[in-house]
Amino acid sequence: MQTPSHPVDERLPIFKLFALGMQHVLVMYAGAIAVPLIIGGALNLPKSEIAYLISADLFCCGLVTIIQSAGIWKFGIRMPVMMGVTFAAVGPMVAMANNPSLSILHIYGAVIASGVFCILASPYMSKLMRYFPPVVTGTVITVIGVSLMGVGINWAAGGQPVIGKLVDGVFVKIPNPDYGSPLSLSIAAIVLVSILLITKYTKGFISNISVLMGMVVGFVIAFALGKISFTGLDAAEWFAFIKPFHYGMPQFDIASIISMCLVMIVTMIESTGMFMALGDIVGKKVDDKTLARGLRVDGLGTVIGGLFNTFPYTSFSQNVGLVGVTGVRSRFVCVAAGVILIAFGLFPKMAHVAASIPQFVLGGAGIVMFGMVAATGIKILSKVDFQTNRNNLFVVAISIGVGMIPIVAPTFFDKMPHVLGTIFHSGILLASAMAVILNLFFNGRGSQEDVARYAVAAAQSSDH
Repeated sequence: MQTPSHPVDERLPIFKLFALGMQHVLVMYAGAIAVPLIIGGALNLPKSEIAYLISADLFCCGLVTIIQSAGIWKFGIRMPVMMGVTFAAVGPMVAMANNPSLSILHIYGAVIASGVFCILASPYMSKLMRYFPPVVTGTVITVIGVSLMGVGINWAAGGQPVIGKLVDGVFVKIPNPDYGSPLSLSIAAIVLVSILLITKYTKGFISNISVLMGMVVGFVIAFALGKISFTGLDAAEWFAFIKPFHYGMPQFDIASIISMCLVMIVTMIESTGMFMALGDIVGKKVDDKTLARGLRVDGLGTVIGGLFNTFPYTSFSQNVGLVGVTGVRSRFVCVAAGVILIAFGLFPKMAHVAASIPQFVLGGAGIVMFGMVAATGIKILSKVDFQTNRNNLFVVAISIGVGMIPIVAPTFFDKMPHVLGTIFHSGILLASAMAVILNLFFNGRGSQEDVARYAVAAAQSSDH
């Protein structure tokens, strides 16, 4: 008899793959196109070039997602992971864009170099797995979920309180007049309630696409109320080929490369937490070799981004929450989503339609999905011994407190050296570092039993 394959390797019918893949795409779409909009504006690029950056980004999102989920040689974690541009890189790249001695070519040079650095460093980062027992992983994953809740809440309110807008070719920030409008909040609530009703009263495939169905309900209501705009759809091209080095050959600046390498260290630490959260959700052990394969794709994706005129890539945590909500663990769903993203990049009219979905429609879904990530962290913490080892309470309490600083007090570290901004403005990184340090202080490197259990898990994956 054949041993049944793990649900992660399940191959679903084409129609189900497309519907479930589209669900993943719609969840991450707003985040995927945000960075090209910001960097394009900071560089004072014309609207046509910003549109090209978005197409290039979607194309690379799809390509890197396929590599991560399907796996190629030593690259790819082979789990349902969606890849997108990391927001951790926005600060350094905007600083480069505002430096008159640097150009977009220096940004791409730094992106490519930092990607190579990430590929080379990933095996060493993966060796840190023994320092992430449940008390650390549960804390980090909880902070990831709490950090993301701000995104979902802002979506429900209609976007960010302050928005960026191109005015006469200059990217400026203005208050969002529609933020928190009763209409936005009402439709977000309807989407949320729809997802809960579909989840409770349906089964099988329909239940699995509850998030997509909830967004469809919200989209239909918004369209009926005249809140959907397809302006610019006629002007969008049917096909746009994405060619490498569109702006010329990359140029390399040492200071820019160092700052982007720092970003990639942050990205690898955040990705480690997300991969562990996903492993717990899908029921598949993430050992050091599996983690190294996943982190290598962060680096490879970043190199691909630099070649194809876009930016550093990382796993998108909002889609980890979607896996938890739907219960669909097949990695081929994300492979299908990658194909859809490539099509969006090559066929701008398709991307334009998806971009027309209002953020308040995404908001109701975001609250469910991001809350699911936090709930996964709490589930892991429930396995931690707090009765006989009260020190674990200090690990969790202080780490979550420190991780909350950038969320509740965004200007807390503003007087620290600017070069450290990438570190201090990442609640996930602060929580991770604090949890690891406190666990080492109170519990050491783990008991011999813990180390043995880790070694067994690593040995079981030695064939990968």
